[in-house]
Amino acid sequence: MTTNVKVQEGIFKTVKTILVSQPKPERSPYYELEKRYGLQIDWRPFVHVEGVEARDFRKQRIRPEEFTAVIFNSKNAVDHFFRLCEEMRAKMSQETKYFCLTETIANYLQKFIIYRKRKVFSGQRSIQDLGHYMKKHKANERFLMPCSDLGAQEIATYLDEQGFNWQDAIMYKTVSSDLSDLSDVTYDVLVFFSPLEIKSLYDNFPDFLQNDTRIAVYGNSTSKAVEERGLTINIKAPVPDVPSMTTALELYLQKSNKEV
Repeated sequence: MTTNVKVQEGIFKTVKTILVSQPKPERSPYYELEKRYGLQIDWRPFVHVEGVEARDFRKQRIRPEEFTAVIFNSKNAVDHFFRLCEEMRAKMSQETKYFCLTETIANYLQKFIIYRKRKVFSGQRSIQDLGHYMKKHKANERFLMPCSDLGAQEIATYLDEQGFNWQDAIMYKTVSSDLSDLSDVTYDVLVFFSPLEIKSLYDNFPDFLQNDTRIAVYGNSTSKAVEERGLTINIKAPVPDVPSMTTALELYLQKSNKEV
C-alpha cells in the first residue's frame, strides 16, 4: 500500500487503478468511469459490523421485552435486535410498536415479524419524520433504540429534547476489516467515505505512506480524519458544484487521463 514518488501539488499523474473502501454495488456510475477512462476499479470494505455477544450485552442490564416500542435506524439494528432476542430468549409482546426511520427498514422487518400482529411506523429518512407518530404514544411508551458502539447522536438528541422515555442499547459494533492481503498491492487512488475507514487503513498498515497515491474523501469528518494523519487530500466531495464522489473523480480524471 505504498508508492515511491511524492505528490506534487498541481501535477495530475495518470490514474490507472482505484480502490473504493466500500462493498461492490450491483449498479454504479463508477462503472461508467471505469469504461470511459480505461480504469481498474476495485471494491473492498475497510470496515464491517460485528454483533455484540449475548453475554456481553447482558452487562448493559437491558431487557428488550420490558420496552413497549423499538426504534430502528438501520437493517443492522433490526438484524442484531432480533438475533439477541433469540439468543436471550426475550419474547417481545404482540403489542410492541416499531418505529423505522425509512420504509425500506420497515419492509425489512417482515423477515422477523408478522405485520398484522404488530404496529409498524416508518419515516422518510430522519427521526423527525417519525415525531408525530411517536408523540401520540409518548405518555405510555418506553422506547428502546438498538444501535452500534458509535451511537446515533442525532436521534438521541431529538429524543432527549422531546422528552421521550427511551434507552439506547449497543447491539453491534463497527470494526476494521482485515486488509493484510493488500500489503503488497498499490493503487493510484484510494477513496474514503468515513473516518472509520481511515482508522482501518492505519490499523492494517501503521506505517502507511501516501507518497504518490492520491486520496479522495467524501464529507467533512472524513477530510478531518485524513488531515489529522498528515495526508494530502487530492479529490474531495461534496463541494460547490461537485455533489458526488464520482463527479469529483471525473473532474480529476479529465485532467489526469484522456478518455479511451
